[in-house]
Amino acid sequence: MLFVKKLYQPYSPSVVSLLSGIRFNVNKVSGYRVLSSLDHSLGYPPDVLNKGTIVTKLHNGFTNPFRLSLSTLAQTILVQARDPSRLIIELENSIVDRRFDDAWKLYEQYKQMEGFPRKSILNNLVTSLAESCDIYCLEKAHCLVELVFDESKHELLENETLIYLSFSLAKCELPIPASTILRKMVETEKYPPVRAWSAIVAQMSKTASGAYLAAELILEIGYLFQDNRIDPRKKSNRPLLSMKPNTTVFNLALAGCLLFGTTRKAEQLLEMMPRVDVKADSNLLITMAHIYERNGHREELKKLKRHIDEACGLSDLHFQQFYNCVLTCHLDFGDLNSASQMVLEMLSKAKKACNSLASATVVLEASGTGRFSVPLGNSGQAYDAGKSDVLQHPRSDGNRDFSYEDFRKDRNFVGLEIVAKDMLDAFLDKLQMRVELVTSERGILQPTDKIFAKLVKSFLDAGKVKELAEFLIKADREEAPVATENTIVVNAICACISLGWLDQAHDLLDEMRFAGIRTGSSVYSALLKAYCKEKRSAEISSLLRDAHKDGVQIDSSCYEELIQSRVLEKDTRGALHLFKEMQETKISKDSYQEFDMLVKRCADSGEAGLMARLLEEIEEGQRVDCGVHEWNNVVHFFSKKRLMQDAEKALKKMRALGHTPNAQTFHSMVTGYAAVGGKYIEVTELWGEMKELSSSSSMKFDQELLDSVLYTFVRGGFFLRANEVVEMMEAGKMFIDKYKYRTIFLKYHKTLYKKKGPKVQTEAQFKRREAALAFKKWVGLN
Repeated sequence: MLFVKKLYQPYSPSVVSLLSGIRFNVNKVSGYRVLSSLDHSLGYPPDVLNKGTIVTKLHNGFTNPFRLSLSTLAQTILVQARDPSRLIIELENSIVDRRFDDAWKLYEQYKQMEGFPRKSILNNLVTSLAESCDIYCLEKAHCLVELVFDESKHELLENETLIYLSFSLAKCELPIPASTILRKMVETEKYPPVRAWSAIVAQMSKTASGAYLAAELILEIGYLFQDNRIDPRKKSNRPLLSMKPNTTVFNLALAGCLLFGTTRKAEQLLEMMPRVDVKADSNLLITMAHIYERNGHREELKKLKRHIDEACGLSDLHFQQFYNCVLTCHLDFGDLNSASQMVLEMLSKAKKACNSLASATVVLEASGTGRFSVPLGNSGQAYDAGKSDVLQHPRSDGNRDFSYEDFRKDRNFVGLEIVAKDMLDAFLDKLQMRVELVTSERGILQPTDKIFAKLVKSFLDAGKVKELAEFLIKADREEAPVATENTIVVNAICACISLGWLDQAHDLLDEMRFAGIRTGSSVYSALLKAYCKEKRSAEISSLLRDAHKDGVQIDSSCYEELIQSRVLEKDTRGALHLFKEMQETKISKDSYQEFDMLVKRCADSGEAGLMARLLEEIEEGQRVDCGVHEWNNVVHFFSKKRLMQDAEKALKKMRALGHTPNAQTFHSMVTGYAAVGGKYIEVTELWGEMKELSSSSSMKFDQELLDSVLYTFVRGGFFLRANEVVEMMEAGKMFIDKYKYRTIFLKYHKTLYKKKGPKVQTEAQFKRREAALAFKKWVGLN
């Protein structure tokens, strides 16, 4: 006799009555009675559960596509006509044989008859699917776990099973379901130890959306431990305390945020650290420096310097990164004096260190010991070896496979902890690769060509030619001896000439000449040729006089151009004078290196020299509005202190001075209003201004700003505006944490519009209701 013992839960009686009225065609297929051909008047497609649909839904964070619902009723429903005990034996065998398609079908049949299998088989099915490392199998495992949680049967799932599945999902770049499992575990008090979930955070942080989710996850878990809420003396709190975030987890999330540019979210993590009593190690100190630099918090960097100077165990690479951050911040704020002074200090210390090493080497070699030369060579070799080891034997990216059997034996999750630390090392290596302004040789910090290029550009942009000349003169005195034609001064002047900034080049040349700095003939030749093209006779005459006074001999190609320019101007006497002068000097065409050859050599060389760096920096860059950074700091300070009236005044003053607010400005204001609470009208006004600015200027919204605006609107119940933000984020293909907003909706608006709408309502009321229902549907709360 045909029977259906149990249907999927949950379903209302009305749905069951609907099913009872549907006509089925009954066929017998290989020992099963098959119910098929549901009434097509329902309009459901026959293939609603194909593999592509499932993969897409899981990547986008949708709910369980394997759950029985009206959209899946058109599929074949198998009703078991055999003994359930035999069915469960077949299920166990298919799992052992790794026939996952068969195992899934048998599970579905058993679920329809008896509900979930017993605990051991259910966990075995989930871990076997996770161990396969197949995306489709992983998603089936996640959907099964989600169904178990939805039916409040989470006691059937073991902690190790959930951790292993979450880690496997994260490793396969499915951060949304991986984070969902961790969140479900916390909700149901199945607390994962920090050693385990740190590895999951590490794997999540390999993608932009995963890094953002990892930060959100740490903020949510950290909130449980803020301000010593959990009493460590109670034995019952031990499982919860084992989950408490540690330094490694914060390091991983912060590095992920830096790599993908979500630095304001990273700053929220920094603010939480002292509240959960997490101490900063050497890596975390440098990561903090990167975050403060990106967010333009120069004062915080100055405070951090004291901790950097006192910290133990910092390597040359750490100092490179820190001073790179400080220099970048000085340039962003337009503080050229501080930046140039720092560069000069580096040059001076490097010169003294090199002289000391050279003197010590000479003394020891003269004494016949030769002891110093060996360690010096070894030091350099050790440093190079460290770099080569990274290239030849790159650190593990945490992608090694874990069988569940090995995972289960590792009771203390030491293997996952190793994965987390390996991933952290890989992230830190990537951050080190972004250091461009400072380098290190034998433990001595030195400025790179890039910082000189940036400083030259910044001085010229600010019209500070005299200050630039003073800096270049001091740098030339501190710099190690190089060829006259390749000094910092020569390269800076030649870059100006190449870009057509002849007056600035001439001014710099005059400053060098007055200071007694020789620049060589190539600079004079290049500037004279440029003046010839511009037909600036007065400047040509002045420059020739200066060259003769300084004893600089102009090359033959320059004389030829000067003579040709005189002929074109019909200055026959001047042309003859230049010709006689060239004959008297007996110049050979190959005697001097021409400016064009200098530029070509820089362009063709494998490593860009200072000349090429200067040209690249000056040509590509636009002027930075340093005032925006200054005022952003002011707005951020008041917003952080929740002094919103002062923040509003600062924003008003910023606009009055002609500085256009950017995403960071608005983010500080919105988060400040959110911290104060109840300031939803003010955020709505800011949202209007932001939309206007984005349409009329180059200001672009980023994920962090829009997410903070969306949070405020959802918290306050402004769903019309919230839907606008969602639409904008989806149009920009930005990640949205639906789980978070579903939780917020249930926390603050659970009973909103649950009843039928009133018969009489205004148009505004109707729109608000429809907006709330649309948002509720969007987060999956139908």
